[in-house]
Amino acid sequence: MEKSPRAGARSLSGDSTPGAGMESTYAWMRLAVSMLLSTIGGVGMWSVVVALPAVQQEFAVARGDASLPYTLTMLGFGVAGIGMGRLSDRFGIMAPVVLGTITMALGYAAAGASASLWQYTLAQGLLIGAGSSATFAPLLADTSMWFARRRGIAVAIFASGNYLAGAVWPPIVQHFIESAGWRHTCFGIAAFCACTMLPLALALRRKPPHPNARATASALGKIRAVQPLDVSPRALQTLLVMAGVCCCVAMSMPQVHLVAYCSDLGYGPARGAQMLSVMLAFGVVSRLTFGFISDRIGGLRTLLLGGMLQCVALFLFLPFDGLVSLYVVSALFGLFQGGIVPSYAIIAREYFPPSEAGSRVSAVLMATLFGMALGGWLSGVVYDLTGTYKAAFINGILFNLVNLSITSWLLRRKTPQPQPA
Repeated sequence: MEKSPRAGARSLSGDSTPGAGMESTYAWMRLAVSMLLSTIGGVGMWSVVVALPAVQQEFAVARGDASLPYTLTMLGFGVAGIGMGRLSDRFGIMAPVVLGTITMALGYAAAGASASLWQYTLAQGLLIGAGSSATFAPLLADTSMWFARRRGIAVAIFASGNYLAGAVWPPIVQHFIESAGWRHTCFGIAAFCACTMLPLALALRRKPPHPNARATASALGKIRAVQPLDVSPRALQTLLVMAGVCCCVAMSMPQVHLVAYCSDLGYGPARGAQMLSVMLAFGVVSRLTFGFISDRIGGLRTLLLGGMLQCVALFLFLPFDGLVSLYVVSALFGLFQGGIVPSYAIIAREYFPPSEAGSRVSAVLMATLFGMALGGWLSGVVYDLTGTYKAAFINGILFNLVNLSITSWLLRRKTPQPQPA
């Protein structure tokens, strides 16, 4: 019996629905939905920062104690991301997104009803941070499964949602805190997330295609499959985690302390906040640009390029501390570093099996979050010991050099692939 062309197309795409395979219109629609989910779910990382002064005043605690909810939120975001990634590998991405949405909505409701700081802190870390983690690393890994030739730009577009959340949510949250109070704002965020994210999650119910490599190569052209690397999977995962920690310790220095640095220089915190906004805006441009680049040179080379450029930008902070020059260097830093974190997802898809994408990507991205938390704290410690941010910038440069050493070593271990006939 002859196979129909329609049946052949279905087997090629790996999905029973025509037009729902890799690089399809459905894949791009799915990317748009995923980025929207990431932008909405990103409120979990930003609302706690905006609400910090109001929460501190409400519970009459010190600034350090009022900062604990943010710390626990980041820890919950990173640790829960691994579990959400494994859940995605087993049941598909819709399951962790639905679970994360419900958890986050319950967390905001619990935060709004908190009677003490410790209740608010637990609601932030165990519910809001854990719930919002489903909208980053697992969704990023799922997005990478739907693209081959254009995987780099697809991952970059999705990863921009995290920066968009940082640009969109703080002014909105601040407006409602001023007009309705932080408790009512929490209840409003809970209702908004449940009403918007659950319907969007339904668009992700199809599982990613797992096409036959030979058939897909003949139909789609050049596709980067799992590539040989002369290290064990466990060693590779460990090295990527170490690289992720080191690059983000370096990255956190300007992002976390730029406002304080400008205050010490006499420019005021408002100027520092403007520089940070400029940095994040150029970070979106960077992620899209590096997405195009990674489609042409691969994830490891893109990571090496981004790390080298980030190191250059960190060096520029040392001699230039004028107002105009700091704006320029902040823009360059955002333009240079925005593509680093998405490169780890590309590397995981290039060197690990698709069935492990969710857990592998989540583990590496958790390391980058740990690096941001460690770097933000470590830069403050170095400043306290030396009385200057110059030493903190040097500390970031040293960690950046460790990242470059790991990436360069992995590139030397890469096994050349035979050219197709």
